[in-house]
Amino acid sequence: MGLVYSYDIYLRPRHVARALTTLATLAPPNRTVPPLKVNLPGGDHVVLPFTSGFKSDPVDCSTSDTCEFDTALMFEADETLREYSRTDGPVLEGDGRIRIGYIYVTVRFRTFLHPGYVSIECWAATSGMSRLFARSASVRRVFTDLTAASGGVCCLLDTGDGAPEQVCWLNGETIDEAIGGPRFPDTAALVATWADPEA
Repeated sequence: MGLVYSYDIYLRPRHVARALTTLATLAPPNRTVPPLKVNLPGGDHVVLPFTSGFKSDPVDCSTSDTCEFDTALMFEADETLREYSRTDGPVLEGDGRIRIGYIYVTVRFRTFLHPGYVSIECWAATSGMSRLFARSASVRRVFTDLTAASGGVCCLLDTGDGAPEQVCWLNGETIDEAIGGPRFPDTAALVATWADPEA
């Protein structure tokens, strides 16, 4: 099995619709899939330029613990992305951005770290994309900006291979700290910095 890296955004339940709507703005403008109608817990509804299970049938997440989407996202080209474009095929667009996908999105309405928070996990589909997730400052910036714009409390780079997760954004601040280091010896120390999800 290859590398499977993800950026995991943690946010209060009331911010899920905003986060998904903001994520949708990063989708390629020329996607040809029909709009995907999604019902969320609490009565929110969103329409997304994604698929779910590679289909465009309406999705009811209102009583689910998880919801999954398939998409591609646009990233401003940095040198790491340009190199990826030269070797792995996505084309540099005229606006200086590169389309990367598939990126698989899993929304967990009760997260492993804190059951009161929701996570939006954006998974790389290939080992090459996983390495790109780890190396590209532009990719990292997109996900930390998304965390900020969505009212999130934390963004992690999860390498999924047993290595320590990297904290990229926390409570309004861009940081670069490994879980297992002096600041966050474990995930409990990280979660202790989060506010009450109902606050």
